[in-house]
Amino acid sequence: MKPPPFHHEQRRTGHRSLRLRAVPPASMGAVLLLHGGRSDALTPPPLLNLPSARMRPFGTAILRATPDHDVLLASVRYRYRGWNGSRSDPVHDAQEALDELKLLAPLRPVVLVGHSMGARAALRVAEHSHVSGIVALAPWCPPGEPVAHLKNKHLIVLHDEQDRVTNAHDSWDFVRRARRAGAQACGITMPRGGHAMLRDAGTWHRLTAALTAGILGAESLPSCLTKTLSADIAVVGAHRVLKELPRKGCGAR
Repeated sequence: MKPPPFHHEQRRTGHRSLRLRAVPPASMGAVLLLHGGRSDALTPPPLLNLPSARMRPFGTAILRATPDHDVLLASVRYRYRGWNGSRSDPVHDAQEALDELKLLAPLRPVVLVGHSMGARAALRVAEHSHVSGIVALAPWCPPGEPVAHLKNKHLIVLHDEQDRVTNAHDSWDFVRRARRAGAQACGITMPRGGHAMLRDAGTWHRLTAALTAGILGAESLPSCLTKTLSADIAVVGAHRVLKELPRKGCGAR
């Protein structure tokens, strides 16, 4: 499979926003990973990029959860480490990556899996025609973030309420507003993990993989979530979802 052509801006700067990890000959869907960053930083991400490394086991878990389906897996490369106020730099990188992905996997559904700042960027670009849904991990959801463009999109937010970096209650408020705007949205309270999702990391990986597979249509979403999506309950506990997941195929350590 040939890579998509460079955009003019990419030729000028040498930056490519899409980093490919797994490219099957014919994909049934795609997953795009978006790692975290900083509120403000106009320096490029370092070569030893820990937020990016943190997303790798999520990608591995997603591939293991979809062994019978050809899923294209890629990640977004940021020009800058920070969101940078009204510049919203990661949003432009995510949009470029989606445009490239559209050429690689035309007419295929895309699920965005983002953490922290990356989750905020994923939520911003989710109106892209190929995006079926978003799995947001400990997202940065400041009050007033737009939600109207999420109508008919799947949105599942995982957050530990003890997170000291981003506010889980802001996430739950975002979920409720997105639901009112027509999104199929729900939140999942994680029992531990903090912002970096390091404690009980396997549970974060397993849940994310299963939810991503469900949004792609490779597997069924847990029934407790489908009921939540159609009911007034916006947030459920992780233990309810975990009871319905298979024991094999979703873990990454």
